Amino acid sequence: MGKFDEKIELYVSEFKGLGVKDVDVALLTAVTKACGPSIYLPDASKVSTSDQVECDRVKKNFLVTKLGLADSPDLDKGMEAAVAVFGSANKSKYRAMFYYLLVKHFKKEGMFK
Repeated sequence: MGKFDEKIELYVSEFKGLGVKDVDVALLTAVTKACGPSIYLPDASKVSTSDQVECDRVKKNFLVTKLGLADSPDLDKGMEAAVAVFGSANKSKYRAMFYYLLVKHFKKEGMFK
């Protein structure tokens, strides 16, 4: 099994630990591929939602640029919904998982099929 497959298994396992039962593994795989090599870097593989600069970066680079969403307060609400799944105290908010939750929240699954 390759490193990428190990990451997917880790993310599925983490989702189960968070109580997320119906993980679309094909979508998770596509979103993870879109993250590129950042999934292998300890710092870049996680999203620090307590850092406003990081949150702004996720909004600009992923939600607006990648998903094509208009910058609005709805983006913050979507990010808050993703944080709620992890729990705000959880420091292991893996980027691929966080992006997966955002894709699901904003119903942009078709972009990754």
